[in-house]
Amino acid sequence: MKLVTLHVPEQYIDGLEQLVDLKLYPNRSEAIRIAIRDLLKRELWGVQQAQGQ
Repeated sequence: MKLVTLHVPEQYIDGLEQLVDLKLYPNRSEAIRIAIRDLLKRELWGVQQAQGQ
């Protein structure tokens, strides 16, 4: 895996912490990885499949 550094609004961090506190994700990094995966599935990979790629 590669390390990516990014700036996000404080609200996003607070929301991620809530998800971790609720035990929905083991940590913020995993929640972010899953969010990115789901975005790619919806926005990119789904389009590629529809185009037959």
